[in-house]
Amino acid sequence: MNHRLHLRFEQLEHATTHMLTTVAALGPKATQSPGPGQWSAAQVVQHLVVSEMGIGQYMEKKLLQAETLEKSGFAAFLKSRLLRMALRLPFTRFKVPSYLAKLTPAEVPPLPELQAEWEAVRRRLERLLNEYPGNLLDRAIFKHPRSGMLTIYQTLDFMLDHVLHHQKQVERIAGKVT
Repeated sequence: MNHRLHLRFEQLEHATTHMLTTVAALGPKATQSPGPGQWSAAQVVQHLVVSEMGIGQYMEKKLLQAETLEKSGFAAFLKSRLLRMALRLPFTRFKVPSYLAKLTPAEVPPLPELQAEWEAVRRRLERLLNEYPGNLLDRAIFKHPRSGMLTIYQTLDFMLDHVLHHQKQVERIAGKVT
C-alpha cells in the first residue's frame, strides 16, 4: 500500500474504532431508537457496514475492468470536495440510496456480530489497497450516488467523512437514549 493510501486507511481505522467504542458504551441502549422513524446506534453501524461492503464490491468489480477506468478530472475533484464539506456540516441529512436500503437486512444483528462483519469488510478493503495498482491511483474507481466518480484517494476520504458524519449522529442518539 502506498504511503498516502496507508495514511487514509489508518484514519479510517481510528474513526471506526471510535465509533464502535461509542456504540458499545451504550450497552443495551445501542438498539434503542431515539424516536419514531429514527435509527438506533446499532442501525447506524449496520448502515456503515453495508455501505463499506458495497463500496468494496464495486471497486473490486471495477478493478477487473482496469483498462476502462478513466482519469479523474478537475470537475470530479470539485464534486468530491463539495461532498466532503456537506458531510461535515452539522445536522446535514442524506437519504440512503435505494439500492443500499435494499441490501440492508431488516433485523439488526447484535453489536458483536456487526463488529465482526465490519472487521471482515475492512480486512478485505485493506487487501484491495495493498494490491492496488499504482498506475490506477488517478483513475475513477467508485461511483458515489451524489458526487459521481471518485479516485481511490477520494473514495477513502469519503469513507472517513461518512464514518465521522455518522459519529455525530451516534453522539446525538446517545444523548437522547441515556
